[in-house]
Amino acid sequence: MKILKANPEIPSMTMEEAERFLESKLNLQLATIDSKGDPNIQPVWFYYDKNKEKLFIMTGKNTKKSQNVRESPIIYFCIEDGNSPYKGVKGKGIVTIYDNLQTVVSLSNKMIIKYLGTLDNPMSKAISERSKSGEGIIIEITPKFFSTWDFDKMSIS
Repeated sequence: MKILKANPEIPSMTMEEAERFLESKLNLQLATIDSKGDPNIQPVWFYYDKNKEKLFIMTGKNTKKSQNVRESPIIYFCIEDGNSPYKGVKGKGIVTIYDNLQTVVSLSNKMIIKYLGTLDNPMSKAISERSKSGEGIIIEITPKFFSTWDFDKMSIS
C-alpha cells in the first residue's frame, strides 16, 4: 500500500501506524457521487482487514450509498480522530459489492464486535438479525493509497 503525506508540513504515519489506527472505533466518512453528480458523505462503521489491505462497510441493499456505488464504484474515504493531537487516514478506492449471506453475516459480526464489543446485547442482536435477513450488503473498498497525518509527531518547542 502506498502511504502519502496529507500535508508536507505535518508528519505522516507509517503503514504499521496506519493499520493500528484503522483498528480504532472511529467512523469512516464515505464519500460517493449520486446520479445527479452531487457528493454524498455518510459516516459508517468499518472493518479493516490488514492482510487483504481492504476496508469493509455494511449497509442495506437500497440505501443511498449502495445506490451511489453501484452507479459509480470510485469513492473517497476519511477516518479521523478529531481529538488533539489530530491524526487520520484518508484515500481513494474502488468498491466491490457482496450480497452473499455468509459474507454479509461474517463481516457484519466483525463490525458489531469491533464497535459494540459483543454479539449478545439487544443492539448487537438487532443488527446481526438484519444482516441475516438478506437485506444487507457489504461494500468492500480497495484503497489506491492511504494519505495520513499525525500531529502527535510534531515537536512543540
